[in-house]
Amino acid sequence: MPKLDRDGVQIHYEVHGAGPAVLLSHGYSATCRMWDGQIAALQDRWRVIVWDMRGHGESDYPADPAAYSEALTVADMAAILQACGEDKAVIAGLSLGGYMSLAFHATHPEMTRALMLFDTGPGFKSDTARQGWNETAHKRARDLEARGLAALGSSDEVRLGKHRSADGLAGAARGMLAQADDRVIRSLESIDVRALVLVGSEDKPFLAATDYMAKKIPMSTKAVIEGAGHAANLHKPNAFNAAVMDFLETLPAVGGEKPVEARWRAETDQ
Repeated sequence: MPKLDRDGVQIHYEVHGAGPAVLLSHGYSATCRMWDGQIAALQDRWRVIVWDMRGHGESDYPADPAAYSEALTVADMAAILQACGEDKAVIAGLSLGGYMSLAFHATHPEMTRALMLFDTGPGFKSDTARQGWNETAHKRARDLEARGLAALGSSDEVRLGKHRSADGLAGAARGMLAQADDRVIRSLESIDVRALVLVGSEDKPFLAATDYMAKKIPMSTKAVIEGAGHAANLHKPNAFNAAVMDFLETLPAVGGEKPVEARWRAETDQ
């Protein structure tokens, strides 16, 4: 599988299938292997691009703490699309991958055909709430440094991936899981592409965040996968894949709008 050299940091990515591009980003401490079921379901009609974030899976684990950040993650996503010859894609992700998908749109709206946000949140407007989140992220980093990979949880998406060391995950917790500001949450109302906002019914920590995003993003579609937890794609794959494919079918054809899209824009402009 190809690797992308990002100033000496090798980023692992994979391309499956043919058609309009969909970039899938995994959650924190997971890898691209969590998307194998979606690759199988989508690759007949879509070009599915998956990757491992810095400090995860088969990508590099740089020692420099400055090599981990939201900005570098977004830049990695853009560089992967460019390496694949794609100037625009459906940008999608779960948990941290969903947050980074929102950050990608905030930076590169011209490269975002649509958004799919799974079991994720948009960050925090409140400095106090963000500080609490960041303290948890830093505590997680310290635990990984102290106990190594034994500190990883046993959630489904985490168990599917393999990491070479805990050092990269600790760096990613401090630089990518922790959040610097409220830029992403404040970008929601300016999103001008269609968005699928999906959550498992049992993913209690993210139900309110899902409702908030569905309310704030103008062209959003909300989906709740009954009986699924945080990794909705793994817990209820058939229902998850059906929701994703139904949403993808509503998108304008590449190079032009479908009539339904044109009507939606006309109605909302009145």
